[in-house]
Amino acid sequence: MTIESILGAIVIGAVIGALGRLFLPGRQPIGWILTIVVGIVAALIGTAIAQVLGVETTPGIDWIELIMQVVLAVIGVGIVAGIRGRSRV
Repeated sequence: MTIESILGAIVIGAVIGALGRLFLPGRQPIGWILTIVVGIVAALIGTAIAQVLGVETTPGIDWIELIMQVVLAVIGVGIVAGIRGRSRV
């Protein structure tokens, strides 16, 4: 692993996590670091699912893969926000 790949994962995770929070209605009681972690995990799982389903990699933006990643981020943010919300009560 190079520093570029680590920084790339953080940036992609931040974007995917932010989109997940944007599309999830309501307020989520999680911080930006947890949002990035959820985004990174969603990006990795979404890419793996896309590869298993045979979604082809294109030179541009892989829209199907991106949609999978964002949907997984919405689910992940919802789960983490639900767990964090319950633990603060």
